[in-house]
Amino acid sequence: MVGEYMSFIDSIKSIFKRGGMALTGQSLTKITDHPKIGIDAREYDRIARNFNYYGNKFDPIKYRNSYGNLNKREFKALNLTKTASRRLASIIFNEKCNITLRELQDDVEPSEQLNQAIDFLSETLKDNNFYNLFEMNLEKGIAAGGFAMRPYVDHDKIKVSWIRADQFYPLRSNTNEISECAIATKTVRTEGDENYYYTLLEFHEWEEDKYIISNELYKSDNKDEVGKQVPLETIYEDVAERVELEGLRRPLFAYFRTPGANNKSLESPLGAGIVDNAKEVLDVINTTHDEFAWEVHNGQRKVVVPAEFLRVDDSHPPYFDTDQNVFAGVYGADPNLGVKDITTPMRSVQYKDALNHFLKEFEVQIGLSTGTMSYADDGLKTATEVVSNNSMTYQTRSSYLTMVTKVINELIHSIFELAGYGEMFSTGRSLFILDYDSYKVDINYEDGVFVDQNKQLENDLKALTANVLPKREFLKRNYGLSDKEVDDWVEELDGQMEEYQQRIRRRQGNGLLEQGE
Repeated sequence: MVGEYMSFIDSIKSIFKRGGMALTGQSLTKITDHPKIGIDAREYDRIARNFNYYGNKFDPIKYRNSYGNLNKREFKALNLTKTASRRLASIIFNEKCNITLRELQDDVEPSEQLNQAIDFLSETLKDNNFYNLFEMNLEKGIAAGGFAMRPYVDHDKIKVSWIRADQFYPLRSNTNEISECAIATKTVRTEGDENYYYTLLEFHEWEEDKYIISNELYKSDNKDEVGKQVPLETIYEDVAERVELEGLRRPLFAYFRTPGANNKSLESPLGAGIVDNAKEVLDVINTTHDEFAWEVHNGQRKVVVPAEFLRVDDSHPPYFDTDQNVFAGVYGADPNLGVKDITTPMRSVQYKDALNHFLKEFEVQIGLSTGTMSYADDGLKTATEVVSNNSMTYQTRSSYLTMVTKVINELIHSIFELAGYGEMFSTGRSLFILDYDSYKVDINYEDGVFVDQNKQLENDLKALTANVLPKREFLKRNYGLSDKEVDDWVEELDGQMEEYQQRIRRRQGNGLLEQGE
């Protein structure tokens, strides 16, 4: 009985990593062909194109050389999608961010249970390298339009799985929320001399008040097709086909979508990436950069010399270095021609001006201030000018932070829901129990790049002295402390103040005694 129970527990835990399935034997060309998935397949063509731009994957350029032969060369694109996504991700979220919990009422001190929950959450996020991985996945999500996170149990610990935009398929949703989804995981295995491509579809669905996780496995010998459904045990021997969970308040996944409407598919719950509305200007920038790089390549020094200069025999050794590739013989030319320079000057100024113009267009398209990636008319902008409170970058960041706050809040609630499900752990007991509606998620973003911290400290000190800024708020704003850390600081400061006042009183007492004498 105990062995059967542990086997059941192992199966449940496995499904949060891989999943299970129901055998139907159906075949799929694309994942969007599945009857449960109703989203337009063109959305995933769009996402695939976005990732091609992000990965700087473009077809080579075909051209004919001076002999009429068809050649190929690498397309020298300027990988602006990666650069812009990285730039946006770094100013939106970084490892200096701090995520904690607080009571529902702002003026209530954290309870002992909440302090324990804060420690549990901090350890869980640290164990998952959450702050670094969130920034990295946010970067990819900005390029493609979104990403998802899913908590699962591994060796009695809560882990977070990261899901790219091209792996996430909504099932039931509106344009604001996604309550059901399918997650695709692809694996390549060599069997004999053949490569086979396996696709695991993990479905998260609701049946009334029950949360159902089920899986289907597909196999294909063509990497561009999903293939035919096969038994799970083909590659996953210890995975349950279906698991029912009761008592959950929200899905065990959280989806981040980029802010703003998806104008490429108005009914889609998926977000639009920075490529989607800047593709045309990106193409112009890449083409301009490629042409400039090719002009530099062909801009080597070229001279024309009479053919006799290059004629070689035993009694007439070459006049020029045989490794030199910039000489051309002109047969029948005047032997007194000598050496004539025919190098074409490179149009570097024109190309630079053109690139800079289109870079400014790109900045506007994705919501960055002029000068973030280009030179402004009056020179390169300083960091303070680029991210001033009225700048486009600041406003764009604020829009992204709204969506980041939403998805992190959902993830934290899912983590505590999973931690409270005792059947998921080998002991049969919950890892941590915290009521769903008993806390708020508090996220302190590092705004140093947007705020002159010395100026803020100066202004806050004046406000504190004038008794219009609470001491606790002063410490949180200027030192990035959590509520618990603020409590410790205030307690220590109060102790120091009491000790100081006692010394003052003793000195005053000694002075009065001397006067009485």
